Amino acid sequence: MSERTDFSSRHLGPSTSDLDLMLAVTGHKSLDELTEAAVPGGIRLPEDLKLPEALSEHSALASLKNTFAKNKVLKSFIGQGYHGTHTPGVIQRNILENPGWYTAYTPYQGEIAQGRLEALLNFQTMVADLTGLPVANASLLDEATAAAEAMSLALASKPKGRAIFVSDRCHPQTIDVINTRAEPIGIEVITGDWQTFTFPDDGSVFAVIVQYPDTRGRIDDFAEFFAKAKAAKAATIVAADMLALTVLKAPGTFGADICVGSTQRFGVPMGFGGPHAGYMSVSDALKRKMPGRIIGVSIDPYGKPGYRLSLQTREQHIRRDKATSNICTAQVLLAVMASMYAVYHGPDGLKSIANKVAGQTRQLASSLIAAGVEIEPGETFDTLVVKVPGKAETLCKAAALQGANLRLIDGDHLGISLDETTESADLDTLCSLFGAQLAETSDPVSFPANLARDTAFLTQPVFNSHHSETEMLRYLKRLESRDLALNESMIALGSCTMKLNATSEMIPLSWPEVAHIHPFVPADQSTGYREMLASLENWLAEITGFAAVSLQPNAGSQGEFAGLLAIRRYHLSRGDTDRNICLIPVSAHGTNPASSVMAGMKVVGVKCDDDGNIDVENLRELAEKHAANLAALMVTYPSTHGVFEETIKEICQITHDNGGQVYMDGANMNAQVGLTSPGFCGADVCHLNLHKTFAIPHGGGGPGVGPIGVAPQLVPFLPGHRELENQTGPVSAAPWGSASVNVISWMYIAMMGGAGLKRATAIAILNANYIAKRLSPFFPVLYSGKDGLVAHECIIDVRPLSDQSGISVEDVAKRLMDYGFHAPTMSFPVGGTLMIEPTESESKPELDRFCDAMISIHSEISAVIAGDSDPTDNPLKNAPHPAHAVCADEWQHNYSRESAAYPLPYLRDHKFWPYTGRIDNVHGDRNLVCTCDSVEAYASASAN
Repeated sequence: MSERTDFSSRHLGPSTSDLDLMLAVTGHKSLDELTEAAVPGGIRLPEDLKLPEALSEHSALASLKNTFAKNKVLKSFIGQGYHGTHTPGVIQRNILENPGWYTAYTPYQGEIAQGRLEALLNFQTMVADLTGLPVANASLLDEATAAAEAMSLALASKPKGRAIFVSDRCHPQTIDVINTRAEPIGIEVITGDWQTFTFPDDGSVFAVIVQYPDTRGRIDDFAEFFAKAKAAKAATIVAADMLALTVLKAPGTFGADICVGSTQRFGVPMGFGGPHAGYMSVSDALKRKMPGRIIGVSIDPYGKPGYRLSLQTREQHIRRDKATSNICTAQVLLAVMASMYAVYHGPDGLKSIANKVAGQTRQLASSLIAAGVEIEPGETFDTLVVKVPGKAETLCKAAALQGANLRLIDGDHLGISLDETTESADLDTLCSLFGAQLAETSDPVSFPANLARDTAFLTQPVFNSHHSETEMLRYLKRLESRDLALNESMIALGSCTMKLNATSEMIPLSWPEVAHIHPFVPADQSTGYREMLASLENWLAEITGFAAVSLQPNAGSQGEFAGLLAIRRYHLSRGDTDRNICLIPVSAHGTNPASSVMAGMKVVGVKCDDDGNIDVENLRELAEKHAANLAALMVTYPSTHGVFEETIKEICQITHDNGGQVYMDGANMNAQVGLTSPGFCGADVCHLNLHKTFAIPHGGGGPGVGPIGVAPQLVPFLPGHRELENQTGPVSAAPWGSASVNVISWMYIAMMGGAGLKRATAIAILNANYIAKRLSPFFPVLYSGKDGLVAHECIIDVRPLSDQSGISVEDVAKRLMDYGFHAPTMSFPVGGTLMIEPTESESKPELDRFCDAMISIHSEISAVIAGDSDPTDNPLKNAPHPAHAVCADEWQHNYSRESAAYPLPYLRDHKFWPYTGRIDNVHGDRNLVCTCDSVEAYASASAN
């Protein structure tokens, strides 16, 4: 009988017999003995987690199904940036529900990520074409945060400006998030009517933001207003609806410098607020300051085009506190879905959908007007505002009884937004609410010349070739086959926690009661969602040792910002207006200093000692020096170097003694769960990465969820939302951010239970130490704690071998592709090293396969050192080796084709082929191409 009978045993990689063998390698007799040696005694939890008993997969799904049955799935006409949409089945099954897409990591290693890089280039092209601006990024978190990012981008271009004008006809949640972002850095937000706004003579207004069409549905011509803005040297920002842009004038043609918005209605379900792919496009002058990832085109050594992440030197992991944004990753999986929606429908299909929506909106308007109902005047695309003095709330309730949700604007006005899911029967229902009859209409949809789109879009072959399901299915499969994801092999990226994303955890995402709920529905329609989210918050509070948790931040970067904002607001509530110093270890991830600056703090670096730990005496000196102004210490635990620091409680106490609060970065929480906790260590706030520790997949670079847990004194300062009792300081567009994917973490915790979670942490520590022990004779393990043990990850040092051989850590990373592996985290936090995190989900055979590959690579380096392999023409310098190169008629290398492609026997059974040779990064940045064309066009341009 199989030993794997419950979910926990399915999630954990090593078998019982293999555990004994692995423990023997580490020199320990049991998991308890190992964890007691690795985790400092002073921070080990005295008792087990108080969580419900683990459920089986079937029981957990049944329990969650019962909870979500309490939701009411009505037809939404609320709009306000969220719309019903039809996800094409070929996209739902082959992207959203396909581990080949959702288990991949951010495409840092372009040679084994060409599929999703092409999909993201399609996304950028779609956004650039529709907005009429030349450069777009590969997604942002949501529309509201994208608008806030646009504000920061505009400020960076005009740093002396201190005010931004925001049209009062922008979506309310967007205005709220902009206000949250603006306050800590001293930006004045002027909200009002753009038609009457007068620019001050002092040049203090650095940007303006308008909505197109606006939140009440009206379409305006902003050309004259933008001309005035440019005369005042203010950047012009448009928050635009993607579907509307298929029939309306592109913002770039009427003077927009930056365009932002959401691509949700391109086939991505509402999901009670997310996740959805926000977007940003900019003028050419702003491209090198734009936040988020940018996909570009370069070439490989064989002249073949290759996609890659471009202009990375502008990102937070390089620029740190000088970065314009703390964005790390965004919403890749959802951007891929949106781009494929455009590929599947093509420009004609998108226009057809838009014209149907616009036509139905006009049909409804004429029907209501004929019945004497007053409609707000102006050109509209999909939204009407109906004037019903004193009756708005009553009509909203009446609509709900008939299965429809309307937008309650105020006591006298209702909003009605149509979308691609609207049918004639829906229009009949809406008309009946107002005592109207649906009018017949056959007039073609048209807009005034100053508003109608007059430029072509999506003319590239990819958007005009895959409109049958057969062609679309094969296109998706071709792209998927070019990417290495967790369904292919272990991805041992340090600090990234690429664990199993179990199928049972993913199943609820496709349930209608999860997917098709608008984030602003009345509370009685989202009872199931609220119960699930509340239980998850309570479980996470127990796991972290905190008083409360907020799930609103929709990325780790947003969690950092929200946590630091809570600290800032706490100090201000006590009258400590001068507390603005944030101490950050020099080894910290780049998001830490970037987030602290966003929260209005000044960064002071703390030294690390030779063992990679925080230099406690330097910390004490700095904390005492800045005692009058100390706001916070940001610390990662276990450390960024993969070690449990013995002094963590002392570090927290020093900070508290000098008036500061301790922010713990939860990137390495996978080494804490059930053994210790941020609260028990002494932290005051910690953000988690549910896409790491709690099994939400990385999706190729998003979605993520970055909730924060806080100590009692910080609970009043958690982010609020206008849809919640606490309405202050929202950091995301929706009350619970990317609410729908939280079902994954709920399922994970429910099926693991407290004991399973604790065992998972112990095995994560075992797997890391097993790899460290196996590789240490070949590659020095740079840092370790007491008894020579690491935490859940280890850093191996390639530099000694590089010094002798000229083989770089990048050569090793690229060579691993030939062995079928994604490289570990390269040159972070120490240059010339690899940080390896295997997670608890990997089995001993997979760990051994990886170790065998690394040991084989060591022998290849040794051959260079010994003079047996050419120092410049060897399998490492030329890696990776794509199939077309290995199979070419001519082979001009000093080593065999077999050693290039099949360096170890296991590759004969199954081989993953990199799609390109090594991509030229320098060429890509010097010759920046960020939109798609035909492969032939790229090849021709490269040849020239």
